[in-house]
Amino acid sequence: MKKKISFMMVIVIITALLLASCSSGGTEESSSEEVKSGMENQVYECLGTAEDALVDLDCREVTVAVENAYLPFNYISSDTGEAGGWDYEVWPAICELLHCKPVFVETSWEAMIQSVQDGLVDTAGDGVTILPERLERVDFSDGYVNVEQRLLVRKGENRFASIEDIAANPEFVVGTQAQTSNYETAKKYLPEERIQAFEQFPFAVQALIAGDVDAVVIDETAGLGYQGENADGLELIGPSISSDQLAFPFQKGSDLIGPVNLAIQALKDNGKLAEINLKYFGPDFDVTYDDIQ
Repeated sequence: MKKKISFMMVIVIITALLLASCSSGGTEESSSEEVKSGMENQVYECLGTAEDALVDLDCREVTVAVENAYLPFNYISSDTGEAGGWDYEVWPAICELLHCKPVFVETSWEAMIQSVQDGLVDTAGDGVTILPERLERVDFSDGYVNVEQRLLVRKGENRFASIEDIAANPEFVVGTQAQTSNYETAKKYLPEERIQAFEQFPFAVQALIAGDVDAVVIDETAGLGYQGENADGLELIGPSISSDQLAFPFQKGSDLIGPVNLAIQALKDNGKLAEINLKYFGPDFDVTYDDIQ
């Protein structure tokens, strides 16, 4: 689903389904420069043991593309320069079970799927939605969360109550992030000339606050964060527009998919995934986009 987050109690319900960013599978090009955009890769030691591993990957490095700018999945703290977020807890937990070494590689969202397809990285975080067009390019792990797409609007909005209402009035314009599942959802209801695509969601939200767009199509998890950060100015309205499953993308035929699926299931069974979900999608998560680089 990518941005800041002071989450409300209602999101805990979402985490029960869990675990949102989101995005469509365009034919973007990628390069090693785009994959590593000026930051040292985040490397852990080999985790777990061969004896206890569900599948022993023998300390293999597993490279995980992250945007480092998509709350609550990944971010870099402005104060400490340290990386954090859901991806940074789940992947070490996976490697604990598989005796491997997670290596986080900062990658632009536009280059992420292509980087996986080309084998520049093994997989990606950032809450990637399983979409038919992506399945033509990459394989996916089992899903780890369902997220809902909603409308983020200015507080007190009374001109419309749903995406259908927006579609019925040619004067209304929505914003969202380019090359995301949110953009693809918007296209199902509106002609592209009524959709403003932004490089990142913070720009779309700023356009909403400024009155340049009438609503933003966004994952509910991210939208609640923006709402919490701008409680006096923004709110989510209307029913869910689309329910999407998130999963980890892999290069076609990757030998990592089977082991990762076993680890995901184990984390669900032992309660660790629910614990991490509550930490990052629950009401106590208070990191906002003002707090990150």
